[in-house]
Amino acid sequence: MQKQHSTRDYHVKDSPDLMTELTICESLASGGSPYMIALDKPGAYGAMIGDFLINRGILKPGASIMEAGGGYGSLMKGLLSSHSHLISDVRMADLSPYMLKRQREALQDWKQVSFVQGDILLLSETVSDIDLLIINEVIGDLDVITGLRENDLPEEVSGLVKKYDLEIPSSGLFNFNTGAIKLVEALSKKNFAIFITEHSSDPIIPEAMDYLKEDLELDTFPREILLHKHSEYTIRFSHLIKIAEAAGRKVSTGSLIDLVGLKNTNEMKFIFTSHACSTDRQEIIYELLDHIREYRWLLIE
Repeated sequence: MQKQHSTRDYHVKDSPDLMTELTICESLASGGSPYMIALDKPGAYGAMIGDFLINRGILKPGASIMEAGGGYGSLMKGLLSSHSHLISDVRMADLSPYMLKRQREALQDWKQVSFVQGDILLLSETVSDIDLLIINEVIGDLDVITGLRENDLPEEVSGLVKKYDLEIPSSGLFNFNTGAIKLVEALSKKNFAIFITEHSSDPIIPEAMDYLKEDLELDTFPREILLHKHSEYTIRFSHLIKIAEAAGRKVSTGSLIDLVGLKNTNEMKFIFTSHACSTDRQEIIYELLDHIREYRWLLIE
């Protein structure tokens, strides 16, 4: 049976707890995180994102940035701690009043930061005077239609599939990222860069770490991730790429493993392939490897 899945009420009315889910941003929030033992060059996640965007020519002096769904403010705190000299102003937009409160607390040392409560799907229609929009570990929370079949698609889905020639399964039930697709469709009409990360249903595994493919579906469609009081869905990144390219945007994508610089050692391979978790160190490494291998980044220029 087809159903519309939404997490809106959870984020607006509840007090979301990121500590009940393993987010990459919070796992790598600071250089003191225990997960840093898995990285070649330990450092705050936000600083890594900043370095990546600088190397790509996106983050330049005087940059104006918006982050949508910034959680506890950890990404932006790491970014500003390392690169605030390049950033003229930051807008933190979030649907959750509780999260905005946490972000205000985390970012109180930077005067160039302002806050707005709102739905990014609605804000995308009006925001224009920025250089970069960051959407980190958020689009999996956007609306999804579940229980679809190729020969019985609602008009909303069939229209998007035909317009952008989106691949869908020819048999069986599948889920469709309507919220993420509509957001990228709207944002691709703008003239600022967009950086997105999320769990993917079509992940990219670095060739040098081929062992991470174990029991992992590499070319599938959104699946449900059960979390505390709500569910998220993985993202079909190939759909987002087609939509951005149809708007004439330059698109690049890759594995978050490469972006954060995971170590590629015999120890890491042994821990993952043998499921070794007999020590705290092994458990930390295995947990991070098992989680981050599904993540992709997407840069729309």
